[in-house]
Amino acid sequence: MSTRSRFLLPLLLVLAFTLAACQSGSAASPADSQPVKGVTTVEAKDLKFRPPAIEVAPGTAVTWRFDDGSVPHDVKGDGFASKVQSRGTFSHRFTQVGEFRYKCTLHAGMEGRVVVAGGSG
Repeated sequence: MSTRSRFLLPLLLVLAFTLAACQSGSAASPADSQPVKGVTTVEAKDLKFRPPAIEVAPGTAVTWRFDDGSVPHDVKGDGFASKVQSRGTFSHRFTQVGEFRYKCTLHAGMEGRVVVAGGSG
């Protein structure tokens, strides 16, 4: 039983650390950061959207700029999608108030968010 315990303890430790690591994967996405106001261009570069979250007024066109060398990206959200490209731009006009999440379908974790906030103008 002593030999069995020597093998069982490390196995249990590895299992415990693996489960802990899986749970830490529930950390917030960069898209959940405080939205930046006054920005209408988002850069897709280095496997990130910069800034990852922006806030705009209704009717604002947001432009994504693809400038990541030969690494292709796209932008896909509810109701809008760009083509896959490594250079150039894609724009979408946001007319409805709300929160619009998007991602690059080619790279896991490459996520962003547009918050369209109605102002009393």
